[in-house]
Amino acid sequence: MIEVKVVSTKKELEQFVKFQFEIFKNNDFWVPPLIFDEMDTFDKSKNPTLKNCDIRLLLAYKNHKIVGRVAAVVNWEEVNKLGKSKTRFGWFDVIDDVEVTKALLDEVYKFGKEKGMDHVEGPLGFSNLDKVGVLIEGFDQLSTAISWYSMPYYKEHFEKLGYQQEKVWQETIFSFDNVNGDAFLRASSLIASRYNISTKNFKKTAEILPYVNDMFQLFNETYSKLESFVAVTPEQIEHIKHKFIRFINPEYIKFVLDKDNNILAFAIVMPNFAQALQKAKGKLFPFGWWHILDAKKNSKEAVFYLIGVTPEYQNKGITALIMADYYKVFTEKGIKTCISTPELVDNHAIHNLWKNFGPKVNKMRATYIKSID
Repeated sequence: MIEVKVVSTKKELEQFVKFQFEIFKNNDFWVPPLIFDEMDTFDKSKNPTLKNCDIRLLLAYKNHKIVGRVAAVVNWEEVNKLGKSKTRFGWFDVIDDVEVTKALLDEVYKFGKEKGMDHVEGPLGFSNLDKVGVLIEGFDQLSTAISWYSMPYYKEHFEKLGYQQEKVWQETIFSFDNVNGDAFLRASSLIASRYNISTKNFKKTAEILPYVNDMFQLFNETYSKLESFVAVTPEQIEHIKHKFIRFINPEYIKFVLDKDNNILAFAIVMPNFAQALQKAKGKLFPFGWWHILDAKKNSKEAVFYLIGVTPEYQNKGITALIMADYYKVFTEKGIKTCISTPELVDNHAIHNLWKNFGPKVNKMRATYIKSID
């Protein structure tokens, strides 16, 4: 018999977080999160996104053993501002038993119905900045720190239970050797002169912080046309400043500025922490911190996290300035491989950035949807 319980204690939350370590034990492609960081994700006092969300964390038991988990989420910013009557579900992991998946998703369905929602969709995080999608291709590819890994049977369970594929994302990888640096350097010089613009580079994290608010204002403008986009709030921006910016090499954040120092474009690249997190095994101590610090300094792989261009400068080639600067930095650091984060397959503007670099789509992921009757 399968029993589903709502997580209500700190001990149960820890079990919820650690269950993935059981599912993916000895899996070479899964990248574990830091346990304390994952715990903080579900703490309203530490994650401002939760102030606008109702959540229910669920654990499935069979013969008194945990066999599955899922988070049910209603993001009221999404519901009220976009009119999206959606129940999100995420942090989904189960044993290969479709009845366990059914028991968990039935509870997500009930939660959504209680909240007056008209459909369920997932896997999704709390917001647009969280992890997204279940893996549908690329199970033999190393995951990244900012995406979920999935067992092949996850999507099969969804399909057996009548869930329909909703949105699809792709992830790409390309060799830095494929990048024609001279072409970017020439183009960036011409475009900078034509529009009287320049790049802003950083050597210290403290130098970046005064620009972060304006950067996310531009982020909101850039992505506002995407379906289901919810703007990043000031509270979330402050959270990002303190939690994430410190993990990013200052030289990996690039801005394009006009003559009045207004941000026209930005890009954030991160070192690939995947192998470091595998070595850390969910813990900063005793040696996890060292592996992460070593990756920050010495990783030969770069992950493109976010990029945005103000609408009036899109299609004017100003990303050439960003790419020219990255070419210089990556050459100095000996970067060998560039990796994209999940990108919607119909986001052609972002795909066009990589098209001349010989990109290979190495992973695909999707969300699945079901109506609430």
